[in-house]
Amino acid sequence: MTGRKATAIMSRRVRREIVTEPFEIITVDTDRVACDGGGGALGHPKVYLNLGKEGRVECPYCSRLYVLREGAPGGTGAAAHAH
Repeated sequence: MTGRKATAIMSRRVRREIVTEPFEIITVDTDRVACDGGGGALGHPKVYLNLGKEGRVECPYCSRLYVLREGAPGGTGAAAHAH
C-alpha cells in the first residue's frame, strides 16, 4: 500500500461531525433510576443512577439520558426516601 492510499483510507475514517445528542431521552419522576439497556438479554448489566442536582444523568453503558420531569419533587425529603 502506498502512502497516498493509506492517507485516503485514514481520512475516510475520520469522523466528520461529533454526535452530541443522546441515544434516547427518558423523562422520570424520581431522582434515582435503574437502567438495564432495555434489551432483555441483549441489554447491559442493571445499574442504578442518581440524577443529582442537575436533574439528569447519562447511562455509562447505553447513553440513555434520564431527565427529571419539570415539577417533579425530585426525590427530596423524608417521604421520598421511605421504603
